[in-house]
Amino acid sequence: MKKINFLFLFFVGILANAQTNRFFYEYKFIPDSTNKADVKKEMMLLDIDKAGSKYYSYDKFVSDSTQKADLEKQLKAGAGNINITKREKPGQVSYSVTKQYPDFTTYYFTRVSTDAYKVKEDKKPEWKILPEKEKVGEYNTQKATTNFGGRSWTAWFTTDIPFQDGPYKFYGLPGLIVKLEDATGSHSMILVGNKKTVASQEKELELPGNVRLIGVGGKDIEVTKDQFKKVWKAYVNDPTKNMREMMMKNGNGTNISFKVKNPDGREITDPNEVFRDMEKKTKESLKKNNNSIEPDLYK
Repeated sequence: MKKINFLFLFFVGILANAQTNRFFYEYKFIPDSTNKADVKKEMMLLDIDKAGSKYYSYDKFVSDSTQKADLEKQLKAGAGNINITKREKPGQVSYSVTKQYPDFTTYYFTRVSTDAYKVKEDKKPEWKILPEKEKVGEYNTQKATTNFGGRSWTAWFTTDIPFQDGPYKFYGLPGLIVKLEDATGSHSMILVGNKKTVASQEKELELPGNVRLIGVGGKDIEVTKDQFKKVWKAYVNDPTKNMREMMMKNGNGTNISFKVKNPDGREITDPNEVFRDMEKKTKESLKKNNNSIEPDLYK
């Protein structure tokens, strides 16, 4: 009987350690600096546990999890053709940020073309704490300012919540950042709720050796910020280069097919036409998404 009690208590202890403090931030942003009336909204999550924190989009997390489960089901069924269905709400914010305690080692995760990148942050926010105080929601907060990533930021933090963390790459104040906004009004985050939850365990999708899905899975390439800037510049200059190289590398003896539909519903199967269409759409998208949260990273 004593042994059973011991095992039970040990199991409860494991569950307690797995608990995460989840904070919900409403993120408002203007993707196109020439169209300030177009304000987007995204619910972002900041999960904090004893090891560190992770900041990511709720909609993207749900979409990725659903897609992964769907792909695993197709692979287990031995489907000859894998069908990737576009989700209704795939998420507007594709990046995520992690911080590792106690040193707050910070990584920025994003994709460029077919590759996933893990970018190590080499600077920390240098804060100036000001005397102004303000009530933000139910929290008593104090003002602080910093220059980071090519923007001037104002934060309101609360010592009522004992975490020296915050959304995106921000941390280092004597409490949790409740509200954050850049000087241009292009990017703002405000805490709208929180709860305790059990951390979701991410499992990497296992693909057969002969299968590669563009934009799905793959190991993160760890790079410095300077290395990432070079990758980004190369992508802007030639958005389809990675895909063309991948096709040439894997094309020998491999059946690679393209099936893309234009807005008018016409199906494109010719690879050259697919790449031309893809390059045109990517460059149009880049023009409309010119107001990054961290301009210095995308120069």
